Amino acid sequence: MQEATPERPGSARPAEERRGVAAGAASGASWLQRVFEEVRGSSQLSVAPAEPPPVTVLAVERYLAEAPPPPAAVAPHYWYDVTVADGACQQRCYLAPHLNGLVQRAHLRAGARLRLTRCAYFYDEKRLNYGFLCLEGLERAGGAAPAAAGPHARRRPPPLRGEKKHYLPLWNNEDPYGDMWLAEKPAARVDVDVSKLTSLGQLEMTWRSRVHFQPLLVRVLHKSRLRYYGKPDKKMDMPYQAYFEVADGSGMMSMVLWNSLCPEWYNSMKVGTVLLLEQYAIKTSYPFKTQPTPGDSQMKRFATIEISLNVRDPPTKISIIPEEMVKPEWGLPEVKYRFITRSELDDLPNNHSCDVIGLVTFVGRAERARKREHGEDFWLYRWAHAIDGTSDQPFILELFATSQPDVFERIHPMTYLVCTQMRVVRDVTENPSRTVYLTTSNESQMFITGWHKGQPYTKDAKVKNFIQWTKTQSEADQMKKTVIGGYYPFPRPPSNFLRYCKNNKVESILKAIGEMGREIEDLHYREHKRIAIQGIISAIRYVSFSNAAQDASGVEPAQKAASPSVESSVMSKEDCVHKGKTRNLQNKEVKSLLGGRYSPRERHQLQAQLPRKSSVKRKITHRLHTDTEQGSGSVIPVSSHAYFTRSTTKKFGLNEFQHEDFVQNKNGEVVSESLHYCADQEGMSDIPETGETGRTCDSWQSDLWAKVKDKLMKYLHHSTVFPESIPRKFDYVHKDLLMQQYNLHAAVHQPKEYRSDKNINEFKSASGLGYYEVTVLGINHDVAIDVAFLPLFCPEDTHLLQIEDIQNDTLLSCMSCISACHQKASSNGGLHDMFPLSSEIVKAAVDLDGKHVVCILDVCHLGDDKVEVFLSKIYRTVEPDVLDPM
Repeated sequence: MQEATPERPGSARPAEERRGVAAGAASGASWLQRVFEEVRGSSQLSVAPAEPPPVTVLAVERYLAEAPPPPAAVAPHYWYDVTVADGACQQRCYLAPHLNGLVQRAHLRAGARLRLTRCAYFYDEKRLNYGFLCLEGLERAGGAAPAAAGPHARRRPPPLRGEKKHYLPLWNNEDPYGDMWLAEKPAARVDVDVSKLTSLGQLEMTWRSRVHFQPLLVRVLHKSRLRYYGKPDKKMDMPYQAYFEVADGSGMMSMVLWNSLCPEWYNSMKVGTVLLLEQYAIKTSYPFKTQPTPGDSQMKRFATIEISLNVRDPPTKISIIPEEMVKPEWGLPEVKYRFITRSELDDLPNNHSCDVIGLVTFVGRAERARKREHGEDFWLYRWAHAIDGTSDQPFILELFATSQPDVFERIHPMTYLVCTQMRVVRDVTENPSRTVYLTTSNESQMFITGWHKGQPYTKDAKVKNFIQWTKTQSEADQMKKTVIGGYYPFPRPPSNFLRYCKNNKVESILKAIGEMGREIEDLHYREHKRIAIQGIISAIRYVSFSNAAQDASGVEPAQKAASPSVESSVMSKEDCVHKGKTRNLQNKEVKSLLGGRYSPRERHQLQAQLPRKSSVKRKITHRLHTDTEQGSGSVIPVSSHAYFTRSTTKKFGLNEFQHEDFVQNKNGEVVSESLHYCADQEGMSDIPETGETGRTCDSWQSDLWAKVKDKLMKYLHHSTVFPESIPRKFDYVHKDLLMQQYNLHAAVHQPKEYRSDKNINEFKSASGLGYYEVTVLGINHDVAIDVAFLPLFCPEDTHLLQIEDIQNDTLLSCMSCISACHQKASSNGGLHDMFPLSSEIVKAAVDLDGKHVVCILDVCHLGDDKVEVFLSKIYRTVEPDVLDPM
């Protein structure tokens, strides 16, 4: 596809790519080859192919852009190369920057099918005979990528444009990506001459008077995540840095691995590794770097200087000493840990450093948080729960990527998870027992089943105690409590808005409702963001998941997308280890590491959480809808539903409903009688009848909403609850499929041998039976937005998603508690059509009628045009500039 030219090392036209193109050209079957010839022969070096066939995206890869020449215009921070295949050959192309948003919002991703509507050829004027194809126009094509889309080249050449020599991971900068990152450097068989060694203590005393230093023999005690410090205006081949804490018999010192040594050595320098350093530099320590907490509190720390390892000045010589060759007389310290149990966590102070081990019962989807407002760099993280048998509460873990992508992407329920150098996070102004969680630090490391063998922590007493506990547990019982993915509203916003403002670092705390459209458009794939808006709670509508199953895949014109089938390999019968078996957890998980129902007390607590009965008249309707009538929880305007306002409610007495005390159903479960519906036929006669039963849509609206809803200048509908938003019960047989669903899209297409028709909707929901659509009217009465409130409650594990987390938020607390009772009664064979919009919910809504509130919204981009917007907290404004909790 390109004339023979002198190639720079790792040319943009690797030999295997040219051979594939030549083969396609020889057969005459390659559409991409014909387009390539056509665009190079065009006078404008640009063509719009007629009737382009679909091509498959094999890879989408990101790299640092180069700064534009002055005067500097707004330019992208990163560029993208896209590898496409037409069945006969594959072609790596540069993506025009104006299309970057397609990658950033996961429209353009590996495995997608596209049509190339405009292509151009771009010559590099600073190099002889060098150019590449540029994609300037794309359309989405239907269908899934064929299994035989073609193998993607394993050895990756440098990026097409500019002088950068490597690609970055697609969704963050902290992970190693590409084959330049060596998995393992072989251990060296070297003779260690102890007489020629120096110690860290001697270095600190003599380093200023020396130019060359004697060899060092040290053990790695701590390891940081990678830091990428590349900038478009800086020319540097491998702008990477990683910190290590190393120690010998005299104490501990920081060691820094720089630039191109990182791809060569980073993965091999593990915690516990013994290193022989024969050439290195000593520099003054950087004063603002993070410091890990040593497992041995008595160890001396040399904090004024650090060891610098680089490819020059001087060129570092590093050797890894095999553990079996390490001699006791060398005096190297052992790696020590600070493991805690869950029962000890509640007594630990904020920011305390510790290590934990537990059985994972919940793992959330991978999400991203922007490092700087309006920037293009993101932190990658996910939430997890783990139990260790010492408490009925789990460890709640906020896990940021630690430059261990193979571990991060494979965390799933029922694995044994070890996290080191975690930090305690607690808000002492809130209820400490509810808000405490652990978050990763810069020096955290994570390990799961399959990675434990040979790790130093396997000798720790608390790790051994955990293993003994797992031997007493029934695998089947623990499996019932496992959940994966979905929306996870933690940590909850604080109890009052002033504290929320102090915790928030964005430029502007409050956003106008009219700006929400732009805020949502600016989100990147899996970016999570909390947004505060002022408004008036004006309408509430309950939507059952059974009624909205087809809607949840996205029925809004801008969001409609077919639920994709998820790929998985065929599982053998031996893999189905969790079907009907009751056996101990002492299985391959243990070997790797060392080589629901409510009780009466819980039921009483749940009942006590519900607000007591209300004397306020309901503003409720119980209405049946057909598919055509209901359409979507997001698209149908509120005016199309039969709401009861305060005035119309006066026409009806409360005799339409049973009295509102708590009773027990026939199974003895506590439910609110206000959930039972006994409609007066005459009183409800003005509600249209439909032919379909079981499709309920129960609604309330304020008098103000009835007056202004038809006069709005802008009305945003973002109340769709997508299948990806719902936590699912974990199915071990399909664990690879579920992990793929809740990880980020891969940069390189990896077709499976088998495909499955099973999609995410077919996995059992771990939350409630429905959700609430809440309409927030702008305080100027000219705009409004529909958002969703998703009550999350898992009957099998009441600690997973706790109702009491929002007890100081009356309306949301009511909706959560009533939904929990609804779900519990249904799971026990109770009524499935109990009235979800109870008098307690209506009373809480009426208390807010016409009042200004601040709503905290959790917003997350799920890919394509799917954006979830959930109501997380409501603060009531009492006076201007004074905000109180509800």
